[in-house]
Amino acid sequence: MLKRWILQPPDPSAITRLQAQLNLQPALLELLVKRGIEDLDTARSFFRPDPNTLHAPWLMKDMKKAVDRIERALQQNESILIYGDYDVDGTTSVASMYSFLRKHHARLDFYIPHRYREGYGLSQAGIDYAIQQHVQLIITLDCGIKSVELIQQAVDNGIDVIVCDHHLPDTLLPPAQAILNAKQPDCPYPFKELCGCGVGYKLMTALCERMQWPPAEADEYLDLLATAIAADIVSMSGENRVLTYLGLQKANQRPNIGIQALAKISGLTKTLHLQNLVFMIAPRVNAAGRMDDAKKAVHLFTADSEEAAMEYAKALHADNDERKQADRSITQEALRQIEANPDWKERVSTVVFHPDWHKGVVGIVASRLIEHHFRPTIVLTRSGDEASGSARSVPGFNLYEAIYACRDLLTRYGGHMAAAGMSLPLDKVDAFRDQFEKAVQHTLDRELLIPSIRVDAEIRVADIHQKLYEILRQMEPFGPENEPPVFLIRNVTDTGYSKIVKEDHLRFVVKQGNHRIAGIGFGLAKKSSLLLSGDPIDLVCHIEENNYQGNITLQIRVLDIRAAEPAR
Repeated sequence: MLKRWILQPPDPSAITRLQAQLNLQPALLELLVKRGIEDLDTARSFFRPDPNTLHAPWLMKDMKKAVDRIERALQQNESILIYGDYDVDGTTSVASMYSFLRKHHARLDFYIPHRYREGYGLSQAGIDYAIQQHVQLIITLDCGIKSVELIQQAVDNGIDVIVCDHHLPDTLLPPAQAILNAKQPDCPYPFKELCGCGVGYKLMTALCERMQWPPAEADEYLDLLATAIAADIVSMSGENRVLTYLGLQKANQRPNIGIQALAKISGLTKTLHLQNLVFMIAPRVNAAGRMDDAKKAVHLFTADSEEAAMEYAKALHADNDERKQADRSITQEALRQIEANPDWKERVSTVVFHPDWHKGVVGIVASRLIEHHFRPTIVLTRSGDEASGSARSVPGFNLYEAIYACRDLLTRYGGHMAAAGMSLPLDKVDAFRDQFEKAVQHTLDRELLIPSIRVDAEIRVADIHQKLYEILRQMEPFGPENEPPVFLIRNVTDTGYSKIVKEDHLRFVVKQGNHRIAGIGFGLAKKSSLLLSGDPIDLVCHIEENNYQGNITLQIRVLDIRAAEPAR
């Protein structure tokens, strides 16, 4: 698939100013300037995240109200229910808050809604459970900001609610005792991009201050928080960067017993980096909710022994294996469905449907289909008497607006610019496919149908060395607003040692002048003729370590290649 390479020139005056303060090679200076780092002070805070820069939790609107209400619940031995969503952010939030309060309070329970029977966020079944169990206080985490009617129902039944959420509030807020959400228009908290687990952490730090508990009691869950920040794809800047940095230290020094069990079952014995943490935990936690019940993720993170944690880790691992199998088979079926309908190929959207597809993986399959057919995609399956499914967008296109334009055909819908979900009558699927296509055609900039790679800087093979890599590693943790650096290397040629490996991948060994570098390009076998022809090529890549049988070398992970542009 053709890709656009976007290399925006940096501000030369900013690079000159930074170079006067930092003695770094040009590519690194360009990387830093493009991340808004233009002087020594901002560079120092970027490379050395400082816990002292974290904001006081009391700056968050309603924090005092929340702490007052929890303190009263502790003093009067009230029944408290910790309620969170079924994804990584929700389950780590619940596990953290439940474990934190359990040290000081016995009348404590948690609730995770079932993905299919109850859906996202606060549910009727969850409120009914709280009423039946005579709960007196509900603390929601990663949900609740839009649950006006359900929280009113809780209040009408004598249950107070504290909402800890990070999703954008509507104009009408729920009738909660306290709402902790930095995105409220009148909330003075300076950092607006905390995830749900981050809001919960702020509440725990405030409780430690009020109750005079050791601050370490809140910090004990920083590794779970780091995982939530990365898995929820929130900004890796400001407080999130500091909290993730601290969480990675915790994961490598004194990991949560559940993280330890997942690392063992995944065969990870070396230092954990953020990618390890996310790819080890996120798919398994999400698979539990997709294939079975996400409560077992909370049980994993709150286990009292290594043996118990390992049993839950094995269960999550099995769910993930089942999810991967369903993902592969349904993706293949969906691709065959697209191939069987040639008229769909001219469309700017994809909508596929099969009544027997597993509802738990339709969102993943939509993402997989975009890798093959780069356009807004919806995957539907049968759910009861309706068709329901998930949608995924291409970067830059507002998917939610296109779905909203089809609302007359839908019974339920929700989501945001990049992802959404919907339900509709079974007999409306074909009509929905056509109406969605018209909505996308009406609003889509056709250039967005060409995937793009944003390049940070141009570099020479001779400049790829251990010192450079060590500085790149200090730029971690990576995530939105601090993406892993992408480099452009121009005019390299095959050494004769490059080859196709495992059918779909390319093993690179290329040279530029007298300098060589090895690397791997996953899924690039289709472009092998460009490399193996011997003609000069340009490539875009990450720089990484390759650990083969204990021998550690630097390599490039190639993202795309094309014929070299003529010399300028």
